[in-house]
Amino acid sequence: MIIDCHTHLNNYHDEASHSLTADLARLQAEMRRHRVDVSLVLTSYKVSPGRPSARAVVEATQDLPNIHVVAGISWQTFCQADVDELRSLLTAGAIKGLKLYPGYEPFYPGDPKLTPAYLLAEEFDVPVMIHTGDTYAPTGKVKFAHPLHVDEVAVDFPRVKFLICHLGNPWFRDCMEVVYKNENVYTDISGLTLGQFTDRFEAYMRQQLKEMILWGVNPNKVLYGTDWPLASMESYLAFMEELKLPPGDKDMLFFENAAALFKLDVKHPAAGIASILSRF
Repeated sequence: MIIDCHTHLNNYHDEASHSLTADLARLQAEMRRHRVDVSLVLTSYKVSPGRPSARAVVEATQDLPNIHVVAGISWQTFCQADVDELRSLLTAGAIKGLKLYPGYEPFYPGDPKLTPAYLLAEEFDVPVMIHTGDTYAPTGKVKFAHPLHVDEVAVDFPRVKFLICHLGNPWFRDCMEVVYKNENVYTDISGLTLGQFTDRFEAYMRQQLKEMILWGVNPNKVLYGTDWPLASMESYLAFMEELKLPPGDKDMLFFENAAALFKLDVKHPAAGIASILSRF
């Protein structure tokens, strides 16, 4: 079984274009082609025609039991109305987690403005995914996206589970330390490259991931994700094959860790959330 914990339905090439239906069809086709059983779709920190809101993605995927939604949060515009909207979606079971985008927006995860989001995550026991490392957009400010900043919120909110996205690339060792030190911190391997891995870069990334596991980070705290469509599902699966992990570790990375962290019933997927949506 394969769970891709990090995909998007954003039109990165034309944000003015309404493309949710087409992008969702592309995601489903890629999942079938590469035998990906379940995908988590992370919505953006901003909403535009090409970057649909969490509610729009929830409604578009409500009858697809193998696609789940993680709601993106904008630090810049975050307000009580957003808290109310997230509470509504969480109460209905329509989203599986929250996502923050430091670096793309100029804030640190420990900003007190985000306390209501962390309290929601604690109340509903859902993970908070945090972008770390390099940004796709050159306008990003990476000083805000260092994985060490996750340590602060992990300590201040010990009952919230945090996921450091992208292994903190390029700050792999700092990511290792934060995951190793904090019981409530996890990481995913998504977004390590744009498009396809090159042979040389794949070898480098393979070494980083092996060192992380050998260094003392328990493999049950590392999740498989691609960052599709920015990264190729095909290339990522080849990358995983070359890791030559023991079968038990491979199962944990590919699906067991994500199923546990996001509370996914991978043996008996839900029959959709259409009935749930009718409640609000």
